[in-house]
Amino acid sequence: MDETGLKSLLEHLPVSWWEADRELRVIDSGGGAFGDTGTAQRFLDTLRREPPAPSTEPGERHRQARFDGRLFDVNWPLDAPRPDRTRGVAVEVGPAEAATRRYDAFADLAPAAAFIRDADGRYRWANHAYAHLYGTTPEHVIGKYVHDVDAPVDADHVLALDRDVLARGKPVRHTLTYHRADGTSGHAAGHRFPVREGTETCVAGIYVDISDYTRALRQRREAEDNLYALRDHSGLPCALLSAGGRILQASAAAAELLGTRLSELVGRRAHTLLAPAPDLPALERSWRALVARRNRRLQTSAVLLDGSGRQRRARLHLTTVGRGTSRAAGVWAVVTHQGLAHEAHPPLTASQVRILSLLAAGRSNAEIATQLHLSRQTVDYHLSRLRDLLDAPTRCALVARAYVLGILAPQAWPPRSATAGHPHSAT
Repeated sequence: MDETGLKSLLEHLPVSWWEADRELRVIDSGGGAFGDTGTAQRFLDTLRREPPAPSTEPGERHRQARFDGRLFDVNWPLDAPRPDRTRGVAVEVGPAEAATRRYDAFADLAPAAAFIRDADGRYRWANHAYAHLYGTTPEHVIGKYVHDVDAPVDADHVLALDRDVLARGKPVRHTLTYHRADGTSGHAAGHRFPVREGTETCVAGIYVDISDYTRALRQRREAEDNLYALRDHSGLPCALLSAGGRILQASAAAAELLGTRLSELVGRRAHTLLAPAPDLPALERSWRALVARRNRRLQTSAVLLDGSGRQRRARLHLTTVGRGTSRAAGVWAVVTHQGLAHEAHPPLTASQVRILSLLAAGRSNAEIATQLHLSRQTVDYHLSRLRDLLDAPTRCALVARAYVLGILAPQAWPPRSATAGHPHSAT
Protein backbone atom coordinates (compact mmCIF):
# COMPACT_ATOMS: atom_id res chain seq x y z
CA MET A 1 0.00 0.00 0.00
CA ASP A 2 1.43 3.40 -0.95
CA GLU A 3 1.44 6.39 1.35
CA THR A 4 -1.75 7.85 -0.17
CA GLY A 5 -3.66 4.62 0.44
CA LEU A 6 -2.38 4.42 4.01
CA LYS A 7 -3.53 7.96 4.77
CA SER A 8 -7.00 7.16 3.37
CA LEU A 9 -7.23 4.09 5.59
CA LEU A 10 -6.25 6.06 8.70
CA GLU A 11 -9.06 8.55 8.09
CA HIS A 12 -11.53 5.92 9.37
CA LEU A 13 -9.54 4.85 12.47
CA PRO A 14 -9.05 6.48 15.93
CA VAL A 15 -5.56 7.55 14.87
CA SER A 16 -3.79 10.89 14.48
CA TRP A 17 -0.66 11.32 12.35
CA TRP A 18 1.21 14.53 11.75
CA GLU A 19 4.23 16.01 10.05
CA ALA A 20 5.84 19.13 11.57
CA ASP A 21 8.78 21.45 10.95
CA ARG A 22 11.74 22.15 13.25
CA GLU A 23 9.61 24.48 15.41
CA LEU A 24 6.99 21.69 15.72
CA ARG A 25 4.45 23.58 13.64
CA VAL A 26 2.10 21.07 12.00
CA ILE A 27 2.56 21.06 8.24
CA ASP A 28 0.24 18.14 7.47
CA SER A 29 -1.98 15.87 9.57
CA GLY A 30 -4.76 13.31 9.25
CA GLY A 31 -6.47 10.28 10.75
CA GLY A 32 -9.85 9.86 12.38
CA ALA A 33 -8.90 10.80 15.95
CA PHE A 34 -9.05 14.60 15.41
CA GLY A 35 -11.27 16.50 13.04
CA ASP A 36 -8.90 19.31 12.08
CA THR A 37 -5.26 20.42 11.93
CA GLY A 38 -5.75 22.85 14.80
CA THR A 39 -6.60 20.01 17.21
CA ALA A 40 -3.60 18.06 15.98
CA GLN A 41 -1.43 21.12 16.70
CA ARG A 42 -2.82 21.39 20.24
CA PHE A 43 -2.10 17.71 20.74
CA LEU A 44 1.50 18.19 19.58
CA ASP A 45 1.88 21.23 21.85
CA THR A 46 0.65 19.12 24.76
CA LEU A 47 3.24 16.48 24.00
CA ARG A 48 5.99 19.10 23.96
CA ARG A 49 4.92 20.71 27.27
CA GLU A 50 4.14 17.50 29.15
CA PRO A 51 6.37 14.55 28.39
CA PRO A 52 4.20 11.44 27.96
CA ALA A 53 4.17 8.79 30.65
CA PRO A 54 6.19 5.70 29.81
CA SER A 55 4.28 2.77 28.37
CA THR A 56 3.38 -0.02 30.76
CA GLU A 57 4.62 -2.57 28.25
CA PRO A 58 8.42 -3.15 28.65
CA GLY A 59 10.48 -2.93 25.49
CA GLU A 60 7.90 -0.90 23.58
CA ARG A 61 9.12 2.21 21.72
CA HIS A 62 5.91 4.12 22.18
CA ARG A 63 4.78 6.13 25.16
CA GLN A 64 1.33 7.13 26.45
CA ALA A 65 -0.23 10.59 26.77
CA ARG A 66 -3.59 12.00 27.80
CA PHE A 67 -5.29 14.72 25.79
CA ASP A 68 -8.80 16.12 26.35
CA GLY A 69 -9.59 13.18 28.64
CA ARG A 70 -8.50 10.60 26.04
CA LEU A 71 -5.57 8.21 26.28
CA PHE A 72 -3.19 7.77 23.32
CA ASP A 73 -0.24 5.54 22.48
CA VAL A 74 2.33 7.87 20.90
CA ASN A 75 5.12 6.95 18.48
CA TRP A 76 7.23 10.08 17.99
CA PRO A 77 9.52 10.87 16.31
CA LEU A 78 9.26 8.53 13.36
CA ASP A 79 11.54 8.50 10.34
CA ALA A 80 10.99 11.76 8.44
CA PRO A 81 11.40 12.29 4.67
CA ARG A 82 13.64 15.34 5.25
CA PRO A 83 16.07 16.36 7.99
CA ASP A 84 14.08 19.50 8.79
CA ARG A 85 10.86 17.56 9.32
CA THR A 86 9.54 15.37 12.12
CA ARG A 87 6.79 12.78 12.01
CA GLY A 88 4.62 11.08 14.63
CA VAL A 89 1.49 8.97 15.08
CA ALA A 90 -0.87 8.56 18.06
CA VAL A 91 -3.42 5.77 18.49
CA GLU A 92 -6.34 6.21 20.88
CA VAL A 93 -6.53 3.40 23.44
CA GLY A 94 -8.74 2.48 26.40
CA PRO A 95 -11.98 1.56 24.61
CA ALA A 96 -13.09 -0.45 27.65
CA GLU A 97 -12.63 2.60 29.82
CA ALA A 98 -14.58 4.72 27.35
CA ALA A 99 -17.32 2.10 27.26
CA THR A 100 -17.40 2.13 31.03
CA ARG A 101 -17.87 5.90 31.02
CA ARG A 102 -20.68 5.57 28.52
CA TYR A 103 -22.31 2.80 30.57
CA ASP A 104 -22.04 4.83 33.77
CA ALA A 105 -23.73 7.80 32.10
CA PHE A 106 -26.45 5.53 30.71
CA ALA A 107 -27.04 3.68 33.98
CA ASP A 108 -27.09 6.87 36.00
CA LEU A 109 -30.06 8.21 34.04
CA ALA A 110 -31.80 4.91 33.24
CA PRO A 111 -35.43 4.63 34.44
CA ALA A 112 -34.67 1.33 36.21
CA ALA A 113 -33.38 1.68 39.76
CA ALA A 114 -29.79 0.36 40.12
CA PHE A 115 -27.22 0.19 42.92
CA ILE A 116 -23.95 -1.40 44.04
CA ARG A 117 -23.34 -2.30 47.71
CA ASP A 118 -20.39 -3.93 49.39
CA ALA A 119 -20.62 -6.97 51.66
CA ASP A 120 -21.19 -4.71 54.70
CA GLY A 121 -24.23 -3.06 53.14
CA ARG A 122 -22.51 0.22 52.25
CA TYR A 123 -23.61 1.87 49.02
CA ARG A 124 -20.79 2.19 46.50
CA TRP A 125 -23.02 3.59 43.77
CA ALA A 126 -26.70 4.32 43.09
CA ASN A 127 -28.44 5.96 40.17
CA HIS A 128 -31.11 8.64 40.17
CA ALA A 129 -33.97 6.18 39.74
CA TYR A 130 -32.89 4.25 42.84
CA ALA A 131 -32.58 7.40 44.94
CA HIS A 132 -35.99 8.54 43.65
CA LEU A 133 -37.60 5.49 45.25
CA TYR A 134 -36.65 7.01 48.60
CA GLY A 135 -37.45 10.59 47.60
CA THR A 136 -33.82 11.74 47.57
CA THR A 137 -30.75 12.03 45.29
CA PRO A 138 -27.78 9.67 44.71
CA GLU A 139 -25.47 11.96 46.71
CA HIS A 140 -27.55 11.27 49.82
CA VAL A 141 -27.39 7.50 49.29
CA ILE A 142 -23.82 6.76 48.16
CA GLY A 143 -21.55 6.15 51.14
CA LYS A 144 -24.37 5.33 53.52
CA TYR A 145 -25.29 1.91 54.86
CA VAL A 146 -28.53 0.04 54.28
CA HIS A 147 -29.73 0.77 57.82
CA ASP A 148 -29.29 4.50 57.12
CA VAL A 149 -31.65 4.32 54.13
CA ASP A 150 -34.20 1.59 54.86
CA ALA A 151 -36.41 0.92 57.85
CA PRO A 152 -34.88 -1.64 60.24
CA VAL A 153 -37.15 -4.49 59.18
CA ASP A 154 -36.46 -3.73 55.51
CA ALA A 155 -32.72 -3.33 56.07
CA ASP A 156 -32.42 -6.77 57.67
CA HIS A 157 -34.28 -8.30 54.74
CA VAL A 158 -32.11 -6.44 52.22
CA LEU A 159 -28.87 -7.62 53.84
CA ALA A 160 -30.17 -11.19 53.92
CA LEU A 161 -30.84 -11.01 50.20
CA ASP A 162 -27.36 -9.59 49.60
CA ARG A 163 -25.75 -12.41 51.55
CA ASP A 164 -27.78 -14.92 49.55
CA VAL A 165 -26.49 -13.45 46.28
CA LEU A 166 -22.88 -13.46 47.48
CA ALA A 167 -23.23 -17.05 48.68
CA ARG A 168 -24.73 -18.27 45.42
CA GLY A 169 -22.37 -16.31 43.23
CA LYS A 170 -24.98 -15.89 40.50
CA PRO A 171 -27.94 -13.62 39.68
CA VAL A 172 -31.14 -13.97 41.72
CA ARG A 173 -34.53 -12.53 40.83
CA HIS A 174 -36.54 -10.83 43.57
CA THR A 175 -39.88 -9.11 44.02
CA LEU A 176 -39.78 -7.06 47.18
CA THR A 177 -41.57 -4.40 49.20
CA TYR A 178 -39.84 -1.22 50.32
CA HIS A 179 -40.94 1.71 52.44
CA ARG A 180 -40.54 5.35 51.50
CA ALA A 181 -39.61 8.21 53.78
CA ASP A 182 -43.25 9.32 54.02
CA GLY A 183 -44.27 5.91 55.37
CA THR A 184 -45.94 4.64 52.21
CA SER A 185 -44.84 1.34 50.73
CA GLY A 186 -43.85 0.41 47.21
CA HIS A 187 -43.02 -2.70 45.24
CA ALA A 188 -40.09 -3.45 42.93
CA ALA A 189 -39.04 -6.41 40.80
CA GLY A 190 -35.61 -7.16 39.36
CA HIS A 191 -32.30 -8.98 39.79
CA ARG A 192 -29.33 -8.89 42.12
CA PHE A 193 -25.97 -10.25 41.07
CA PRO A 194 -22.34 -10.28 42.23
CA VAL A 195 -19.89 -7.80 40.67
CA ARG A 196 -16.18 -7.10 41.15
CA GLU A 197 -15.25 -3.68 42.45
CA GLY A 198 -11.48 -3.67 42.44
CA THR A 199 -10.44 -6.59 44.63
CA GLU A 200 -13.81 -6.84 46.39
CA THR A 201 -16.96 -8.73 45.43
CA CYS A 202 -20.04 -6.56 45.83
CA VAL A 203 -23.74 -6.91 45.16
CA ALA A 204 -25.34 -5.01 42.29
CA GLY A 205 -29.04 -4.76 41.66
CA ILE A 206 -31.33 -3.38 39.01
CA TYR A 207 -35.05 -3.07 39.72
CA VAL A 208 -38.21 -1.72 38.15
CA ASP A 209 -40.75 0.02 40.38
CA ILE A 210 -44.01 -1.90 39.97
CA SER A 211 -45.97 -0.07 42.67
CA ASP A 212 -48.54 1.35 40.24
CA TYR A 213 -48.90 -2.03 38.55
CA THR A 214 -49.44 -3.94 41.81
CA ARG A 215 -51.90 -1.29 43.00
CA ALA A 216 -53.88 -1.57 39.77
CA LEU A 217 -53.73 -5.36 39.96
CA ARG A 218 -55.03 -5.32 43.54
CA GLN A 219 -57.85 -2.96 42.61
CA ARG A 220 -58.76 -5.17 39.68
CA ARG A 221 -58.88 -8.24 41.90
CA GLU A 222 -61.04 -6.43 44.40
CA ALA A 223 -63.39 -5.31 41.62
CA GLU A 224 -63.56 -8.86 40.29
CA ASP A 225 -64.28 -10.24 43.78
CA ASN A 226 -67.06 -7.68 44.23
CA LEU A 227 -68.47 -8.50 40.82
CA TYR A 228 -68.41 -12.25 41.48
CA ALA A 229 -70.06 -11.72 44.86
CA LEU A 230 -72.78 -9.63 43.22
CA ARG A 231 -73.19 -12.17 40.42
CA ASP A 232 -73.40 -15.18 42.73
CA HIS A 233 -75.36 -13.78 45.68
CA SER A 234 -77.67 -11.10 44.27
CA GLY A 235 -80.18 -13.71 43.11
CA LEU A 236 -80.37 -12.03 39.71
CA PRO A 237 -80.07 -14.26 36.65
CA CYS A 238 -77.13 -12.76 34.74
CA ALA A 239 -74.46 -13.80 32.26
CA LEU A 240 -71.40 -12.32 30.58
CA LEU A 241 -71.49 -12.90 26.83
CA SER A 242 -68.62 -12.59 24.38
CA ALA A 243 -68.98 -10.31 21.36
CA GLY A 244 -69.70 -13.47 19.38
CA GLY A 245 -72.59 -14.39 21.68
CA ARG A 246 -70.96 -17.18 23.70
CA ILE A 247 -71.65 -17.36 27.46
CA LEU A 248 -68.38 -16.72 29.34
CA GLN A 249 -69.76 -16.44 32.89
CA ALA A 250 -73.17 -16.99 34.45
CA SER A 251 -74.80 -16.86 37.85
CA ALA A 252 -76.39 -19.84 39.57
CA ALA A 253 -79.72 -18.02 39.30
CA ALA A 254 -79.35 -17.94 35.50
CA ALA A 255 -78.76 -21.68 35.39
CA GLU A 256 -81.79 -22.23 37.61
CA LEU A 257 -83.94 -19.98 35.43
CA LEU A 258 -82.97 -21.92 32.32
CA GLY A 259 -83.37 -25.31 33.99
CA THR A 260 -79.79 -26.46 33.41
CA ARG A 261 -76.51 -26.91 35.24
CA LEU A 262 -74.07 -24.01 35.44
CA SER A 263 -71.27 -26.11 33.92
CA GLU A 264 -73.48 -26.79 30.89
CA LEU A 265 -74.54 -23.17 30.56
CA VAL A 266 -71.04 -21.64 30.42
CA GLY A 267 -69.61 -21.97 26.93
CA ARG A 268 -72.99 -22.28 25.27
CA ARG A 269 -74.15 -20.04 22.42
CA ALA A 270 -76.75 -17.59 23.71
CA HIS A 271 -78.98 -17.82 20.64
CA THR A 272 -79.71 -21.49 21.47
CA LEU A 273 -81.54 -20.25 24.58
CA LEU A 274 -83.94 -18.02 22.63
CA ALA A 275 -87.32 -19.25 21.42
CA PRO A 276 -88.53 -18.22 17.96
CA ALA A 277 -90.50 -15.02 18.29
CA PRO A 278 -91.62 -12.10 16.12
CA ASP A 279 -89.32 -9.71 18.00
CA LEU A 280 -86.23 -11.88 17.59
CA PRO A 281 -84.90 -10.02 14.48
CA ALA A 282 -85.17 -6.71 16.37
CA LEU A 283 -83.22 -8.23 19.27
CA GLU A 284 -80.49 -9.36 16.90
CA ARG A 285 -80.22 -5.84 15.42
CA SER A 286 -79.95 -4.38 18.91
CA TRP A 287 -77.19 -6.87 19.77
CA ARG A 288 -75.15 -5.85 16.72
CA ALA A 289 -75.52 -2.18 17.68
CA LEU A 290 -74.25 -2.97 21.18
CA VAL A 291 -71.22 -4.90 19.98
CA ALA A 292 -70.38 -2.13 17.50
CA ARG A 293 -70.66 0.38 20.39
CA ARG A 294 -73.40 2.37 18.74
CA ASN A 295 -75.18 1.83 22.07
CA ARG A 296 -73.63 1.24 25.49
CA ARG A 297 -76.71 -0.20 27.18
CA LEU A 298 -80.14 -1.45 26.23
CA GLN A 299 -83.32 -2.61 27.90
CA THR A 300 -85.28 -5.13 25.88
CA SER A 301 -87.14 -8.41 26.21
CA ALA A 302 -86.77 -11.90 24.82
CA VAL A 303 -88.43 -15.27 25.05
CA LEU A 304 -86.12 -17.71 26.81
CA LEU A 305 -86.23 -21.44 26.23
CA ASP A 306 -85.40 -23.61 29.26
CA GLY A 307 -84.07 -27.13 29.44
CA SER A 308 -87.59 -28.61 29.45
CA GLY A 309 -88.59 -26.81 26.28
CA ARG A 310 -90.83 -24.32 28.09
CA GLN A 311 -90.87 -20.64 27.19
CA ARG A 312 -90.61 -17.62 29.42
CA ARG A 313 -90.75 -13.94 28.57
CA ALA A 314 -87.93 -12.05 30.31
CA ARG A 315 -86.97 -8.41 30.55
CA LEU A 316 -83.24 -7.98 29.84
CA HIS A 317 -80.78 -5.22 30.69
CA LEU A 318 -77.74 -5.40 28.35
CA THR A 319 -74.54 -3.43 29.08
CA THR A 320 -71.27 -3.48 27.12
CA VAL A 321 -67.90 -4.03 28.80
CA GLY A 322 -64.40 -3.09 27.63
CA ARG A 323 -62.98 0.33 26.78
CA GLY A 324 -60.92 2.00 24.10
CA THR A 325 -61.91 -0.11 21.09
CA SER A 326 -64.49 0.17 18.36
CA ARG A 327 -65.89 -3.24 19.31
CA ALA A 328 -67.18 -4.25 22.73
CA ALA A 329 -65.20 -6.96 24.51
CA GLY A 330 -68.42 -8.45 25.86
CA VAL A 331 -71.93 -7.77 27.09
CA TRP A 332 -73.45 -8.33 30.53
CA ALA A 333 -77.05 -9.55 30.31
CA VAL A 334 -79.18 -9.25 33.46
CA VAL A 335 -82.75 -10.51 33.75
CA THR A 336 -84.66 -7.82 35.64
CA HIS A 337 -88.19 -9.26 35.24
CA GLN A 338 -89.38 -12.67 34.17
CA GLY A 339 -92.70 -14.22 33.27
CA LEU A 340 -94.05 -17.65 34.16
CA ALA A 341 -92.61 -20.63 32.33
CA HIS A 342 -95.22 -22.17 30.02
CA GLU A 343 -95.65 -24.47 27.12
CA ALA A 344 -95.56 -22.87 23.72
CA HIS A 345 -98.92 -21.58 22.52
CA PRO A 346 -100.09 -20.39 19.12
CA PRO A 347 -99.13 -16.73 18.73
CA LEU A 348 -101.68 -14.12 19.77
CA THR A 349 -102.89 -11.57 17.26
CA ALA A 350 -102.45 -7.86 17.79
CA SER A 351 -106.21 -7.59 18.46
CA GLN A 352 -106.06 -10.29 21.15
CA VAL A 353 -103.18 -8.52 22.94
CA ARG A 354 -105.07 -5.23 22.78
CA ILE A 355 -108.21 -6.93 24.19
CA LEU A 356 -106.15 -8.25 27.10
CA SER A 357 -104.81 -4.73 27.79
CA LEU A 358 -108.32 -3.26 27.89
CA LEU A 359 -109.62 -6.15 29.98
CA ALA A 360 -106.82 -5.56 32.53
CA ALA A 361 -107.86 -1.88 32.64
CA GLY A 362 -111.35 -2.93 33.80
CA ARG A 363 -113.24 -2.45 30.56
CA SER A 364 -116.43 -4.43 29.96
CA ASN A 365 -116.94 -6.50 26.82
CA ALA A 366 -119.17 -3.79 25.39
CA GLU A 367 -116.61 -1.07 26.09
CA ILE A 368 -113.84 -3.17 24.49
CA ALA A 369 -116.01 -3.71 21.41
CA THR A 370 -116.74 0.01 21.08
CA GLN A 371 -113.09 1.07 21.51
CA LEU A 372 -111.76 -1.49 19.02
CA HIS A 373 -114.67 -1.06 16.60
CA LEU A 374 -115.57 -4.73 16.87
CA SER A 375 -118.88 -6.45 17.38
CA ARG A 376 -119.79 -7.74 20.83
CA GLN A 377 -119.84 -11.30 19.46
CA THR A 378 -116.27 -10.90 18.09
CA VAL A 379 -115.00 -9.73 21.48
CA ASP A 380 -116.75 -12.64 23.20
CA TYR A 381 -115.15 -15.04 20.76
CA HIS A 382 -111.66 -13.59 21.34
CA LEU A 383 -112.04 -13.79 25.11
CA SER A 384 -113.20 -17.39 24.91
CA ARG A 385 -110.28 -18.22 22.66
CA LEU A 386 -107.82 -16.45 25.02
CA ARG A 387 -109.11 -18.42 28.02
CA ASP A 388 -108.37 -21.63 26.12
CA LEU A 389 -104.91 -20.52 24.94
CA LEU A 390 -103.79 -19.24 28.32
CA ASP A 391 -105.57 -21.88 30.41
CA ALA A 392 -107.58 -19.28 32.36
CA PRO A 393 -111.17 -20.15 33.44
CA THR A 394 -112.31 -16.58 34.29
CA ARG A 395 -111.74 -12.99 33.24
CA CYS A 396 -109.68 -12.29 36.40
CA ALA A 397 -107.57 -15.39 35.81
CA LEU A 398 -107.07 -14.33 32.21
CA VAL A 399 -105.64 -10.95 33.30
CA ALA A 400 -103.43 -12.60 35.92
CA ARG A 401 -102.08 -15.11 33.37
CA ALA A 402 -101.36 -12.28 30.91
CA TYR A 403 -99.14 -10.65 33.50
CA VAL A 404 -97.32 -13.74 34.81
CA LEU A 405 -96.67 -14.96 31.28
CA GLY A 406 -95.14 -11.60 30.41
CA ILE A 407 -97.73 -10.65 27.83
CA LEU A 408 -98.56 -7.41 29.66
CA ALA A 409 -95.93 -5.06 31.09
CA PRO A 410 -96.04 -5.37 34.91
CA GLN A 411 -94.91 -1.77 35.58
CA ALA A 412 -97.14 0.10 33.14
CA TRP A 413 -100.51 1.80 33.55
CA PRO A 414 -102.75 1.85 31.70
CA PRO A 415 -102.00 -1.78 30.87
CA ARG A 416 -100.11 -2.36 27.65
CA SER A 417 -98.21 -5.06 25.81
CA ALA A 418 -94.87 -5.92 27.35
CA THR A 419 -93.24 -5.61 23.93
CA ALA A 420 -94.21 -4.34 20.52
CA GLY A 421 -93.47 -7.78 19.12
CA HIS A 422 -94.64 -10.25 21.76
CA PRO A 423 -94.07 -14.01 21.55
CA HIS A 424 -97.85 -14.43 21.71
CA SER A 425 -98.45 -11.63 19.24
CA ALA A 426 -98.35 -11.47 15.48
CA THR A 427 -97.00 -7.88 15.64
